[in-house]
Amino acid sequence: MALGIQGSSITKALVVRKAHAKSNEGYVNDVVLEEIPLRQLNPGEILVKIHAVAFNHRDVWIRKGMYPSIQDGAVFGADGAGVVVAFGDSRDDGMLNQRVFLLPSHGWDDHPNAPESQFGVIGGVRWPPLGTFAEYVIVGKDQVIPSAPHLSDTDMAAWPLAGLTAWRATMINAAVQPGQNILITGIGGGVALAALQLAVAQGASVYVTSGSQEKVNKAVELGAKGGASYKDASWPKRIHRLLRKNSPAGSPAMLDSVIDSGGGDIMTSIGSILKQGGRVVCYGMTAQPKVTFTMREVLRNQKLIGSTMGSTQDLRDATKFLSKHKIVPVVSQVIHGLENAEKGFEMLRSGVQFGKVVIEVGGTRDAKAKL
Repeated sequence: MALGIQGSSITKALVVRKAHAKSNEGYVNDVVLEEIPLRQLNPGEILVKIHAVAFNHRDVWIRKGMYPSIQDGAVFGADGAGVVVAFGDSRDDGMLNQRVFLLPSHGWDDHPNAPESQFGVIGGVRWPPLGTFAEYVIVGKDQVIPSAPHLSDTDMAAWPLAGLTAWRATMINAAVQPGQNILITGIGGGVALAALQLAVAQGASVYVTSGSQEKVNKAVELGAKGGASYKDASWPKRIHRLLRKNSPAGSPAMLDSVIDSGGGDIMTSIGSILKQGGRVVCYGMTAQPKVTFTMREVLRNQKLIGSTMGSTQDLRDATKFLSKHKIVPVVSQVIHGLENAEKGFEMLRSGVQFGKVVIEVGGTRDAKAKL
């Protein structure tokens, strides 16, 4: 018989609740630790005991009411890793006790260009009705991927959303190849750091920008050739000097691609150091909610490509690459216990982190399974 969950079993989870008043941080939604009943598993479902979860900036946006389809009572979190402890099918197909991580989004299986159906990121929203910031999560068995053997659950939790976004932006849309020159803007966030690690493993020469020289220095330790502060208006010239310094004699000191999270004037800023036909892949717009694109870029055949998340197949491919190259996601801070989640929100709000902020889910209640 299947392993089932007794009706009295519960899980603690961090859920979205409407705040009584707007906070000084601009939050209109609170994060509340509640106990939620665990229903009986249906065929095709599994129960995952969550060992670690990771924050994304969307969690902050949800608290600020600046994200679509926010649902009161929904569980926060798109990233989570743990172990399968029960299943709803009549027999075990090998998943019991397997270490897994959850898909951070639903609705995009394997189409090379865009989602096949309704697409959504899990956590804090009306659909998909699922979040990872919990002790236990019931999920379809096709909504998890085996964890990389070389990573702990803490490191694995830092991978899914950032790794998927970085993989599609870097390896598919920018099509990074060995020996190419790549610029990654805004280094320090989870996606930018994952893109750096992927591009370096692919054999590219990577340059970065940041508002912090300390973050640039840390990026160099991870394999970047160098970087510049975007607070300096002449940062493109500094990147060009680094390109000339590191390019082999006779090779053009030009960028092949840019992986960007800022938007705004990125195209006009780097147009002169981006090769003809070069690509700018934009996965976010933290600087301005639009990108300036002029006739100069048209005449140079330069391409601006939007990139959002990716497919389940993309994430499977990315995780194979992660395992092959023994990449370890960058974790900035580990918080112990869901009850201390506010520390993570403060880190993301202040922008001091370099890498992902992870919660190790401790003090979990053992789900009672029965044959």
